[in-house]
Amino acid sequence: MSSMRPLRIQVPLGRRSYDVVLARDYGGLPGEFSRLGLGGRAFLLTDRHVGPLYGGAVAGALRRAGVQVSGQMIPAGERQKSMRRLGWLLDRLADVRLERSDTLIALGGGMIGDLGGFAAATYLRGIQLVHLPTTLLAAVDSSIGGKTGVNLTRGKNLVGAFHQPRLVYSALRTLATLPQRQLRSGLAEVIKAGMVGDPRLVAHLEGHLEEVLALEPKALLTAVAAAVRVKARIVAMDEREVGRRALLNYGHTIGHAIESATGYRRFLHGEAIALGMVAAAGLAMALGVCSRRTAKRQNLLLARAGLPLRATGLANRAILANMQYDKKITRNRPRFVLTSRVGSASLHSHLSNVLVERAISSITKG
Repeated sequence: MSSMRPLRIQVPLGRRSYDVVLARDYGGLPGEFSRLGLGGRAFLLTDRHVGPLYGGAVAGALRRAGVQVSGQMIPAGERQKSMRRLGWLLDRLADVRLERSDTLIALGGGMIGDLGGFAAATYLRGIQLVHLPTTLLAAVDSSIGGKTGVNLTRGKNLVGAFHQPRLVYSALRTLATLPQRQLRSGLAEVIKAGMVGDPRLVAHLEGHLEEVLALEPKALLTAVAAAVRVKARIVAMDEREVGRRALLNYGHTIGHAIESATGYRRFLHGEAIALGMVAAAGLAMALGVCSRRTAKRQNLLLARAGLPLRATGLANRAILANMQYDKKITRNRPRFVLTSRVGSASLHSHLSNVLVERAISSITKG
């Protein structure tokens, strides 16, 4: 990635606007802090996988820029996104006496970003937040848009707040240390972005998927930037998800239910979302919303990315039960995002239980 030049994409939200910077490494981070006036103190939250790899480089760069950095590493994994861990983290912020003008830096994947973002949203009723995503999934999705939260036993992200960051800074060289399974999991969110909002992104992945997986700079930057632009555009139209932003949840209604039903142990987030996308495409075909060709293009791309198309052995009733706690539920009825063609999607509710169960069966039966 030595030839990669930084790319800046704005999330336009008026006074809450901020940039997503796609860079090779953290060399430009001190300059971004200076540009935004983020001096003073910062609390660096990371996990025990990411911290040893990049925590020192980030803290050292910011200290050279005059920022006083303290921090904490926590265990890795989705199970850390809990009310118990949130309470523990808020106590740590109080221990170091962070003030409202100080900054919480979330260095890691989606779990660190969601947990750290929620802490930043609630501590002192809101402190400044900077995301440093180190996974593909976080770089294109969870770090952008201001959604923060933790899981409850009943479901994923049921407690949270909207809290926009001051900056998202993605050092794409961090993707080189991702396990291949994590990288492929992140590709599910890139494919999702293309399916709901950019047919050119889908075509790019179809033509250059191997280069993206090999982290070839040009192919990777094109894919990541396109996915970020889809999310930035939709968030700008609907910051608090009262309408159009729900389209970004394509595959998530069933995907989140699969994660909950399996205790967040069997599938990575992107793998569960891929399964949800397969089921949603089947549902869209059954309703006559999308063509078999559209579904086939999506599913072939997911398969080429090494993502699962089946969740054999998982009980339909477990998925259906967990769907009842989906955040998009309206009058006890889940809403589904369905694609009509590549690059276009819409919300659907009041769907037949029989059709929904058949769609789920299509991914659970061998």
